[in-house]
Amino acid sequence: QVQLVESGGGLVQAGDSLRLSCAASGNPVTTPTMAWFRQVPGKEREFVAAVRWSGISGYSEYYADSVKGRFTIFRSNAKNTADLQMNRLEPADTAIYYCAAQNTLVSLYTRPTEYDYWGQGTQVTVSS
Repeated sequence: QVQLVESGGGLVQAGDSLRLSCAASGNPVTTPTMAWFRQVPGKEREFVAAVRWSGISGYSEYYADSVKGRFTIFRSNAKNTADLQMNRLEPADTAIYYCAAQNTLVSLYTRPTEYDYWGQGTQVTVSS
């Protein structure tokens, strides 16, 4: 079983930056894919970014079109963390952000149903 804990949310202004952190713990910690999703009230949870094990080449990053070029996902195996650096934030980025992880490497990674573990969520609010 893996536990995920997010931190780093808050209230910022449009154009500001924010960094979210997700710490994984458990015995053992096997998470070939870690990702961030976000959700606003009344809408489905949507994919933001993922970092996935790619074999010999290491890890690869994937992003939703809405955040590409502004957000960067970082993974540290030593710390069992997956951070999300968010730059040039916009009011449309306001949501609860959730960290997620898969316990096996599967081909699909953009839908919430493909993940085994979830954090409790952290609120990000961007004012205009």
